[in-house]
Amino acid sequence: MTTVKVAILGFGTVGQGIYRIVNEKRKHFKSTLGVDIEIAKILVSNVNKPRPHAPKELLTDKFEDILAIPNLEVVFEAIVGEEPAFKYLSQAIEKGINIITANKVMFSKHGLALQDKAKKYGVQVGYEATVAGGVPVIKTMQNILRVNEVSHIQGILNGTSNYILTQMRSEGMPFDEALQDAQRLGYAEADPYNDISGQDPFRKLMILSALAFGEQPNWDEVDVAGITEITAEQVEDAKTKGLRYRHVADVRRDQATGKIIATVGPQLVGPEHPLYSIEGVNNAVALDTNYIGTLTLVGPGAGMFPTASVMVEDYADMLVKAPAVVSI
Repeated sequence: MTTVKVAILGFGTVGQGIYRIVNEKRKHFKSTLGVDIEIAKILVSNVNKPRPHAPKELLTDKFEDILAIPNLEVVFEAIVGEEPAFKYLSQAIEKGINIITANKVMFSKHGLALQDKAKKYGVQVGYEATVAGGVPVIKTMQNILRVNEVSHIQGILNGTSNYILTQMRSEGMPFDEALQDAQRLGYAEADPYNDISGQDPFRKLMILSALAFGEQPNWDEVDVAGITEITAEQVEDAKTKGLRYRHVADVRRDQATGKIIATVGPQLVGPEHPLYSIEGVNNAVALDTNYIGTLTLVGPGAGMFPTASVMVEDYADMLVKAPAVVSI
């Protein structure tokens, strides 16, 4: 049996999900993938913090310990923020280590650079978890783009804002009450700014733009608006007209100029729109293609297991694509 060593960077909700899935499915991976996946180290900020789910000997607060692992195959990165995540992943690539990330803030800015570096060093990059959690948007687009061109992307890329708008319409809640409801259920953070302001879906949209078009629009030219100004009266008025508010991230290439144009903000949509029926905390992405037409993907956009599972799936794909790993 071939043993592969992996490391986890960050041990919050997603990091713990990766750890649990790898250990719970270890026998399954042996039979289906022909490998025994061993978690060799977990990078944390405080090794003395009690972590009942992981043995203390696996924990380290030094990234050098990660790089020093013999025959390390991949790092799963689940750190919050741009740095030190970008630095760590750059160093891992330079050591010939595959990388898998869920970090949309970092990857929206540095994703193209990391992928270029990965090609140089002959390693793979997995980033399915950076957009729409458990919805396989990245892999689907990668497959589609082998034959099709994607001309337009529209997405509901934040479950918190979609839940709030759903509650405002279905339950008649004002914005503040719907936000409190989302926080009570754990759908919104104590500080929900990135969700309700549009910054979270903006970062995800930039990742999709880079994949679909090979480039991003000038960030300063993207109009980003949140949902905080939508009133219960506006939602009710739209409802009487058969319309629904959706917080839509939109990017396309202008056919006349070739310029990439993107917006993030609330839109009124009717029953014919591909995002009309997307309710609650679900995410969705509608892709306009030249041969298939419009394809819409829907599913849970966040959470421990949806996000962690697609990261492990990224690694399963790498195992299928990569040359056989060294048996230990």
